[in-house]
Amino acid sequence: MTDHTSPTGIFLLAYGTPESLDDVEPYFTHIRGGRKPSPEAVEHLRERYRLVGGRTPLKDLTFAVADKLQARLDARRYRVYVGMKHWHPFIAETVPRIASDGVQDVVALALAPHYSRISIGGYRSYLDEANAALERPLRVTFIERWHDYPGFRRLIADRIAAARAELPPDLRNEALVLFSAHSLPERILSWNDPYPDELRESAAGIAALLKLTDWRLCYQSAGMTGEPWLGPDILDYLEELHGEGVRAVISAPFGFVADHLEVLWDIDREAQEKAAELGMTLRRIRMPNADDEFVDVLAALLHDVLEKRV
Repeated sequence: MTDHTSPTGIFLLAYGTPESLDDVEPYFTHIRGGRKPSPEAVEHLRERYRLVGGRTPLKDLTFAVADKLQARLDARRYRVYVGMKHWHPFIAETVPRIASDGVQDVVALALAPHYSRISIGGYRSYLDEANAALERPLRVTFIERWHDYPGFRRLIADRIAAARAELPPDLRNEALVLFSAHSLPERILSWNDPYPDELRESAAGIAALLKLTDWRLCYQSAGMTGEPWLGPDILDYLEELHGEGVRAVISAPFGFVADHLEVLWDIDREAQEKAAELGMTLRRIRMPNADDEFVDVLAALLHDVLEKRV
């Protein structure tokens, strides 16, 4: 393991979430790279946040993970930080604070398991830009993907098993596991982006742990940008499954690790309503959030990475 007199920073990166309905417009604008969305689009997004309580717990959960992780680590050797991609504390706000604390080496981990140039690449770009602005840039080790980490796969498998156990007895054995992740524009396929392959590989690995003979993968939360996005979309796919005679679905949104709008609205409201409309039962797995089991996975992953550093 690298030995330095200054502590090593553990930098957890998350997407970000507005903290009030008034924050929705600037948050949405930042996601769009500074291009202001239409008033109708803002109101549409604001209404979704209003219907899930006005805000999501994503920021709180991310800081809870950081606090629990710090408690597992020697504070003299490691300091845990949080930076957000699209809201406060922005990555660019946290990087100078890391440097001012005397930290020189950083291991950065985006709390999203699967790599894409758009998603994880975006986190890295924000970090690289902020780091380059420092008088003395940090030495950064960036964990680009961890979808194949055994602890993560075991955690999701256990959550699926727990969700199955909560179903009525007559549905437990026949319930189909439906994995989902955030859709991305189809143009990523022209880049040979590994995202779709990593999702399939990850889902297959989790399914193997559960000895599933049938499972499916779909996408959710596609943006309204006017270009094609990866599919099938979960709402359309539920109709297809209904046509196959599927009566119960276990929703495993394994592309996410915390309760936020894509889970609380897209799954718990839209997908649940679609399933009910079709006469199907949909049970979502409990998200990793800030549960001790998830923090244990992250701690083990970081330990493995730190041990390999020169």
